[in-house]
Amino acid sequence: MRTRFSRLSLLTKILLSTSVALTVLFAITGQIVLGHITQTMWDSLHDEVQNSFQAYSSLLQSRVDLLSKVSLLLSTMPEVRTAFSTGDKATIEDTASELWSRIYDFNPVLLVTDARGKVIASLGGVTTFPLDRSLEVVKQAAIRFPEQSTGFFLQGDDLYQISVTPLYVDSTHGQALQNVLVAGYRVDALVAQQLKQRTNSEFLVRTPSAVIASTLNPRATAVVLVNIRKTRASEPVGDGVIAYARLDTPLLDIAGKQVGEICILRSFEGPRRRIASLYTEIVLLWAAAVVVGLGLTYLLARRIVEPVKQLDRAAAEVARQNYTIEVEVTGEDEMGRLARTFNNMCASIRQAREDLIRQERISTIGRLSGSIVHDLRNPLAAIYGGAEMLVDADLPPAHVKRLAGNIYRASRRIQELLQDLLNVSRGKSRAPEICRLREVASAACESLAATAEAQGVTVSLSIPAEIELPLERSRMERAFVNLVGNALEAMPDGGAVEISAQMDGGSVVVQVQDNGPGIAPEIRSSLFQPFVSAGKRNGLGLGLALTRQTVLEHGGDMWVESEPGRGARFQFRLPGAQVAQPQSLHA
Repeated sequence: MRTRFSRLSLLTKILLSTSVALTVLFAITGQIVLGHITQTMWDSLHDEVQNSFQAYSSLLQSRVDLLSKVSLLLSTMPEVRTAFSTGDKATIEDTASELWSRIYDFNPVLLVTDARGKVIASLGGVTTFPLDRSLEVVKQAAIRFPEQSTGFFLQGDDLYQISVTPLYVDSTHGQALQNVLVAGYRVDALVAQQLKQRTNSEFLVRTPSAVIASTLNPRATAVVLVNIRKTRASEPVGDGVIAYARLDTPLLDIAGKQVGEICILRSFEGPRRRIASLYTEIVLLWAAAVVVGLGLTYLLARRIVEPVKQLDRAAAEVARQNYTIEVEVTGEDEMGRLARTFNNMCASIRQAREDLIRQERISTIGRLSGSIVHDLRNPLAAIYGGAEMLVDADLPPAHVKRLAGNIYRASRRIQELLQDLLNVSRGKSRAPEICRLREVASAACESLAATAEAQGVTVSLSIPAEIELPLERSRMERAFVNLVGNALEAMPDGGAVEISAQMDGGSVVVQVQDNGPGIAPEIRSSLFQPFVSAGKRNGLGLGLALTRQTVLEHGGDMWVESEPGRGARFQFRLPGAQVAQPQSLHA
């Protein structure tokens, strides 16, 4: 058997394998699909029953809500309250009938009773409520007064959905119950038909002693009623011909006692017919798919193999990042278009790589030049300003010495910047060292002391001397220079800058606060983005972006608080802080 199979041509082997695979695949798939669709239909049927319940609840609730709202409106209208106080039937009916007559969709009834529940007047449709004695429903609702109450009420063989609204008046002893408004409508066959029209489900409304309304014919109603009594709640029932999915819902009176039940019934016949039709369609589809699959396999097998091999070899070259590879376009069919698309893709990748490399070079140069210009600006300004004062002014020796020191430190800072740049170009980075935070901040303040003095700005430092942590000293010093420099630029006419820090667990929180004009709300959200320089007279808008990047690369975070006219407070947190031992402070 194995020898005979090996003698068959490759195309024959493909056809035999395809036929067997299609047969098995469609047999399994058909069973799975049919099972899933059957389950989906049953689930859909139960969902339809639930939707019918929602529609039923919505309709009845909307009606009773309308009755409650109108009753409440009547109870608050001065002319109606005056009419009710007379106790005269004709006066009450004449006064309230105009508003009540507007509720015409379901012919509701309104009973006006005294405080004991005796009917004084009746408006609207025909009612079977006793008009010569106190209403029991008023007594049930009285325990909830002054709140409105809703529910169902069974009067003989008639079922009503009602709303009970108390009407209070002012008296010498406070609020006194004057009247009670009982509004409702009769749940009958018309209501059941309206529910059926909305949901396409059957409805059966019953009480312990009788069927109130049913959308089924009398024979089906009788059979279904017997089967309902024999089965548990929500189990399917039938009328001898049609089976139904079922959902039972109790009808409760105002006191919460069940007075009836509504059964929602959804026929199984539609899903059963659809399942049978679907089964036939699946069998026919399977047969057609086998025939078509074998035919397509025979026609396409030889045409597909060679182009696929070419694409496979080309894809392997692309995986080795050889994007100059091209495949031969042998036609205008799918394989030809695929080959052309593959060639276009390789060309696009080549072009995209070239563009990406070019853009990365431009972007790198731009970022690097912007950072260099920004970091060199402050030291060069210090050198220029100090040199200018030395040339143009006759200064005392102490002042000259201080200026020379500033020029020296600015020159050292430029040298450190250039060394950092050289390290970056060689792939090196400066390792963090344990630094005292106060010394770093103090060095930054000294470099800006001349500018602060010229502008009349006082810079105070409130950092405990014992706080130390691992830092790239030059970068963190530039961060302080950027923050203090921004504050000085915001206060050309004088002010105050305070730098403070405090320990918070294993980290330190640093604050740089000024009493300048604050930060404009429109730029606050983008303040730490590069080139945001709104309101600045000088600079590229890189200082805060570089400062935050320095803080982030030290494992910290940075944020700002500001109100217009009340200055700005920049804060950042640095981890790894510790308190130095007393002997190290004097080292």
